[in-house]
Amino acid sequence: MDNGRFQNKVVFVTGSGRGFGAVLANAFAKEGADIVVHYNSSGAGAEAVAKAVRAMGRKALVVQGDIAKLADVQRITAQAYTEFGRVDVLVNNVGDMAIDQKSWRELDEKVIDHTLAVDIKGTMFMTHEVGSRMMDGSGGSIVNIGSQVVIAGSPRAPQYAAAKYGVIGITKSYARALAPTVRVNTLGAAFMETEALKNRDDWKNGRREEVLRQTPLGRIAAPEDMVGPVLFLAGEESRHMTGQFLLCNGGLAMVGA
Repeated sequence: MDNGRFQNKVVFVTGSGRGFGAVLANAFAKEGADIVVHYNSSGAGAEAVAKAVRAMGRKALVVQGDIAKLADVQRITAQAYTEFGRVDVLVNNVGDMAIDQKSWRELDEKVIDHTLAVDIKGTMFMTHEVGSRMMDGSGGSIVNIGSQVVIAGSPRAPQYAAAKYGVIGITKSYARALAPTVRVNTLGAAFMETEALKNRDDWKNGRREEVLRQTPLGRIAAPEDMVGPVLFLAGEESRHMTGQFLLCNGGLAMVGA
């Protein structure tokens, strides 16, 4: 594609070996971008995404690392810059929902530590490493994938809500720190019917129907429904937005100004 919104841009999507990250990587490639495909454990998926990106005539670099470890983040960031010379857009898609937890009563320190490490430390490390290079270069845009859980809370896994609140703090802080050449915003995503959500115990036992009843638009989002808002936050159309939290949730939660 020669006239995409991200023609010849370099887009780094964390967790793009599967799920929403893979959908985003493909969407950016369709808009003309070269892609840094990151994974931690989904190696085969990442290679498949990279193959699809290259089939569109774009370049793809596959990198592996645990974003909760600073050394890994420094390594994969260096790989991206060695390969492409720059990153124009970073999408911090990786997040841990404590998917196997069924109730707040299941207090497990290891699960809490992992959720906070991935969602808060990982997002901060990626934003810091890539954002500082963007600021020293030609600028860029960072989009964090957050959640409306910061509005609704999570009686299932309170640490998930806490972690996503942390992401908002990171967003606002780096929006100021990296200004004016780097913008940082967060998408407040609703439930997306990825395979992980479909397999969640509560989702299969009434939670889906409960959410549907409470959602004015009367449907559960597919990952593709969230692509447009991410592209908007990443691109020129949102050039006067930074430090913001953009809800995309079918009306499930509504907040005032």
